[in-house]
Amino acid sequence: MTKTLLVLLGPTGIGKTDLSLRLAKRYHCPVISSDSRQIYRGIEIGTAAPSKEEQSEVPHFFVGIKDLTESYSAGQYEQDVLALLDEQFQTHDYALLCGGSMMYIDAVCKGMDDVPTIPEAIRRQVHELLETQGLEAVAQRLSELDPVHYQRVDRKNTQRVTHALEVCLTLQRPYSSILTGQAKKRPFKIVKIGLERPRAELYDRINRRVEAMIADGLEEEARRVYPLKALNSLNTVGFKEWFDWWDGKTASREEVIRLIQQNSRHYAKRQLTWFRRDTEIRWFHPDQFDQITAYIDQCNDSDK
Repeated sequence: MTKTLLVLLGPTGIGKTDLSLRLAKRYHCPVISSDSRQIYRGIEIGTAAPSKEEQSEVPHFFVGIKDLTESYSAGQYEQDVLALLDEQFQTHDYALLCGGSMMYIDAVCKGMDDVPTIPEAIRRQVHELLETQGLEAVAQRLSELDPVHYQRVDRKNTQRVTHALEVCLTLQRPYSSILTGQAKKRPFKIVKIGLERPRAELYDRINRRVEAMIADGLEEEARRVYPLKALNSLNTVGFKEWFDWWDGKTASREEVIRLIQQNSRHYAKRQLTWFRRDTEIRWFHPDQFDQITAYIDQCNDSDK
């Protein structure tokens, strides 16, 4: 049988974790997180990481494996996951990649161009520009160094704009000069399952999940890591909003919660926009378990 990587993807709050456990049990396979923040220890509430109980039900990889102070890239993730898959496919016919970090998913499925490791000095330089002058200033600098990539990049996505500028400064040439856009061949079959819900239903789930995170101690978790707020690992929704309040940039705790909900909804919209470009994804509602498994089985029956 052809070894198969099942890719379960979708926007934040859609219901990937619950479904991933059911699929992993159905196909007797491990779950590999493709969430760029669940990789870090100490922010389990804010990243909605699988609980210890959930991880005890099914083997999980790439959850809580790095300290917040450690740098980690999509390129490194590609190498690490491919090495893990080579190992796992010795004893499993399936593996399940689950998450919503677009670049991490693409890194495994399509491969990454050879992006350099960003020196800490350059990372600090770009972060300082972002903090003192805002995202528009970072984007403006990117437009000067790489007008081609500037036209392509989502200029509202802080992480993508800052990363592009970091690469330009590291290479001393345009980021676009190393982007081939060519997918690498993988020695396994890839079946992509996208999860979707009606917008009102998804947004309500996101709002309620943020409230649940608050009840579970998100504020206290953010307070513990506040001294590390400048780290790239904490440049994420659910933490930045608390940091801004404690830095005097936000009026109240209620405003923080509203902003986390709003920014989470905006992030979900960006994720869906990105995923919709991929014609290999087959879309389902998370409740359609039988239809999803029938599709997976059909994909593998076609190989026989």
